Amino acid sequence: MKRCLTAILSASIILFCMTACSDRQIGTNIDKGSEEGTVVVYSSHDEGPLNAGVDMFKKKYPNIKVDVVTGGTGELCGRIANEADEPIADVMWGGGADSLEAFKKYFAPYVCANDKAIDPKYKEPNGLWIGESPLPMVIFYNKKLIEDNSLYIPQSWSDLTKPEWKGKIAYCLPSNSGSAYTQLCTMLFAHGGIENGWDFIKQFYDNLDGKILDSSDKCHEMVASGDFCVGLTFEKAALQYKDDPNLGFIYPKDGTSAVPDGVALIKNAPHEENAKLFIDFVTSRECQEEQHLDWGRRPVRPDIKLDDGLAPLSDILTVEYDFEQASDNKDDILKKFDDIAAN
Repeated sequence: MKRCLTAILSASIILFCMTACSDRQIGTNIDKGSEEGTVVVYSSHDEGPLNAGVDMFKKKYPNIKVDVVTGGTGELCGRIANEADEPIADVMWGGGADSLEAFKKYFAPYVCANDKAIDPKYKEPNGLWIGESPLPMVIFYNKKLIEDNSLYIPQSWSDLTKPEWKGKIAYCLPSNSGSAYTQLCTMLFAHGGIENGWDFIKQFYDNLDGKILDSSDKCHEMVASGDFCVGLTFEKAALQYKDDPNLGFIYPKDGTSAVPDGVALIKNAPHEENAKLFIDFVTSRECQEEQHLDWGRRPVRPDIKLDDGLAPLSDILTVEYDFEQASDNKDDILKKFDDIAAN
């Protein structure tokens, strides 16, 4: 009897261990605050939503240290490429999907825990990046400054090529900024495509009057401060000023884009498991909802209700934005822009 009891207890212990191991593998019944170590995040997000998201992650995983390195999308993707033999970062959080697509050979495939809640159009087919917030591009304007200059609120990209806007447009160097590159491609796709849209871009560039900015954040900040009448920026940046009656934005009537910001697991990440936790978190309902309600970032998940007053994407005229063309031709597109700027 004693021998039988011992055998039963041994079998029970083995079964318990097998169950616990199985639970850890599938991610159930785990104390999510027990993970430890570090995760290194490269991010091009604005300071407000970036810090809010990181703080939420740290509350959920208090034993994981989060190191954040910020910069422009182009700068950070270039850094990831340069560090490819000995990666420092684990996650790239932010940057338009077209920019991430151009650097996807430096990312590792990962199907996140929230995969079923995300529309396939917002995911790289092989799991090399995941869209986490669609970003319509807008023209942001300072109404008081426009009225002081006896101008009108522009309604399209085309309006910005008219002579009265010369020197009054805030735009960032597209080689520095993923969002500025997306804006450049959006204007190209709306006005002839990447082969035939360069006459339009030349007219637009001439109207910048040599005043090209080095940071995309400055495009909305310097419109808000009264340095420029209008600026090219993304919807979420413009929404930060929704309570200011002198500031507003329009979706260009000749077609805008809604390229998603993405998140990606860096190939050979030093802290891969924590990187996966971070990606799962930023695509979770709790993070997506907070980022939308507090920071105006559109959720990629359809199970989150849009804030009142925000137009559904179906109501906004968008161009057919070709990720593959924008990615495969990025170096050529940037060179053509630089050639225009040099002449």
